[in-house]
Amino acid sequence: MFPIVEARFLAPEIKLFRVQAPRVARRRLPGQFVIVRLHEHGERIPLTIADSSAADGTVTLIVQGIGKTTKLMNRLEPGDAVLDLAGPLGKPSEVERFGTVAVVGGGVGAAIAWPTAVAFHQAGNRLLTVLGARTRELVILEPELAAVSDRLVVTTDDGSYGRPGLVTGVLAELMAAERIDRVLAIGPVPMMRAVAELTRPLGVKTIVSLNSIMVDGTGMCGGCRVLVAGSSQFACVDGPEFDAHEVDFTALAQRNAAYREAEQASLAAFLAHPERDLCRIHAAPLEVPS
Repeated sequence: MFPIVEARFLAPEIKLFRVQAPRVARRRLPGQFVIVRLHEHGERIPLTIADSSAADGTVTLIVQGIGKTTKLMNRLEPGDAVLDLAGPLGKPSEVERFGTVAVVGGGVGAAIAWPTAVAFHQAGNRLLTVLGARTRELVILEPELAAVSDRLVVTTDDGSYGRPGLVTGVLAELMAAERIDRVLAIGPVPMMRAVAELTRPLGVKTIVSLNSIMVDGTGMCGGCRVLVAGSSQFACVDGPEFDAHEVDFTALAQRNAAYREAEQASLAAFLAHPERDLCRIHAAPLEVPS
């Protein structure tokens, strides 16, 4: 079992957890993720490691409650625990001194971009960050990203905070004003696709993190297969980061939607009887992994 030592909402349905996982905390690098299972009958879900502390042996996870398992996890509090937390998994982000880097985070994608943005800053890059959300209350990690950015622009779809409109509008302005050496874009598939098409004509290297369907996180199940440069790769072991200009976003969107009806049915059943899964979480004795 992996004890939760901190749990707090950053926005509606978006919750930050600090979980004791000393071995993961000692080894994780920006861009990597863990596979979490809440109880013995639960599904496995991938979560990016947003931060870690080797000193206190914790990893930070940020969870958006969308499906059954993420909504169940967001009901947990300090003193609760998750059954499994496997990692760090995936290839780390490529981090070096590129020059000027634009980081684009859409929605909860900001949480995935945050650790790599910190690493870019520490490597000596000039960092331009575009942080997007549907509305003001869903903007997350603004102070944390501002602390490592030379410039940060917030956009909201409804214009309730920051610049009204989409992140691509701000990115286009930034690229028109100065040379951008690399772009990291993480968010919904349509957003990442739009950024890729914006940067493609200019030849700006653009990296995206693909939150595909994952089960085991080791490449054995094939659930996270993606088409990159015309060949099949696995987001869990070959990624999760890929060259955006080589990703087949149409195939990615189709794969992500493959289990939508089953996911909706599972969520409806959970919302009708949440106590069944909550009891399973609290049934196991608490053990602190070394």
